[in-house]
Amino acid sequence: MSVKITIIGTGYVGLVSGACFAELGHDVICVDADQRKIDMIAEGRMPIYEPALDQLVARNVELGRLRFSNSTKDSVKGRDAVFIAVGTPSDGAGRADLRFVFAAAMEVANAIDQFTVIVTKSTVPVGTNHQVYSRVLERLGHPDAFAVASNPEFLREGAAIQDFMEPDRVVIGCENDRAKAVMERIYAPLTVKGSRLVATNIETAEMIKYAANAFLAIKVSFINEVADLCEVINANVNDVALGIGLDHRIGAAFLKTGPGWGGSCFPKDTRALLMTARDAGMPATIVQSAIEANVSRKKSMVERVRRMCGGSVAGKKIAVLGVTFKGQTDDMRESPSLDILPPLVLEGAVVEAYDPSNPHDAAALLPEVTMAESAIAAATDADLIVVLTEWMIFTTIDLAELASVMRTPALLDLRNLFDRGKAEAAGFTRYVSLGQTGESIGDLAIAEPSAAINQ
Repeated sequence: MSVKITIIGTGYVGLVSGACFAELGHDVICVDADQRKIDMIAEGRMPIYEPALDQLVARNVELGRLRFSNSTKDSVKGRDAVFIAVGTPSDGAGRADLRFVFAAAMEVANAIDQFTVIVTKSTVPVGTNHQVYSRVLERLGHPDAFAVASNPEFLREGAAIQDFMEPDRVVIGCENDRAKAVMERIYAPLTVKGSRLVATNIETAEMIKYAANAFLAIKVSFINEVADLCEVINANVNDVALGIGLDHRIGAAFLKTGPGWGGSCFPKDTRALLMTARDAGMPATIVQSAIEANVSRKKSMVERVRRMCGGSVAGKKIAVLGVTFKGQTDDMRESPSLDILPPLVLEGAVVEAYDPSNPHDAAALLPEVTMAESAIAAATDADLIVVLTEWMIFTTIDLAELASVMRTPALLDLRNLFDRGKAEAAGFTRYVSLGQTGESIGDLAIAEPSAAINQ
């Protein structure tokens, strides 16, 4: 049965969720105060980079199941559920900034004209939904006019549509029977096909989201630490990851070494969970250690680049493949590139980067880095190529052509995308990856993590 849904916010979560809800057959309105975004979408241009999203949006707009508006007031009347999918960036202390969530909730409270479920899709700390409930109740004056539910998202950038349509689980935090019935109707097209619906109280749903992201961040930091150890004991981290990942108790996901984690979720959510624990008077030493290890990890990548350049990058041209925090997305939020590349420029390197997504905010976030139109252009006359992002399209690059245009054919593969033998056969005189036999980090001066983290 179709449900009338409004989504507040057309960022990554809001736009993907809105398009997917429409694909499930619901009547969806996506709202954003930014008229520029609404105009872009109306022209068929997506404000975010996500494979096949433009096609999904276009199909459901044509079918009349998906509309866009810049007016919350006009878009929440007569709706069964209103999802809040606005940003919750970290504030200066590491806590989630909830101003946009509360502002959206008040706009909804001022406009609803029937029983409506106000659903928090944004990632918020434990207790936020009850704050939303209290604020809306104070505005409306009676509890029967609305209900509040928590419905955290678990979307991977680059695979968000698949994650939404074929979820590992759907988590709903709800303490109102009418609201629970609405949420079950919304997700019925998925649960009828076998997707697991996990219904909990509101605090548990909020905690599930933070615990999931913190655990994955810890898992990445763990394999990065194992990779460093593998280099000095003549082991291969790829094989170690395979060997432990085949254990069903561990699983293979997020056991891929790299230059450190970033993005819109892991940094923000680990900091917020750490602050939640501190506010509750509880230790969160494992989460704290993962955050510190990640800071140290990115600093150690700078040292690896120096070492590949003979101890100094001054006067060297460094070509970089990928600046986004992961492949298949244009998201640069807290990308390792933002911590690794500026120090190299300050030390005198000329850095030219190529990213297939051509991220629109690269110029603002990395003003000292020249963005090239192709990998070949970036590599021309370079002394070193550094692979920072695991774009799958990079695996199709002609390595021999890359090596042929370089001044010094050296490759530092921080994503383990390539094979040493093939790289050397292609003409690279030096190939270094992470966690594998060959180059050792044993004598590297790894920077200590900042003592000021979240103080």
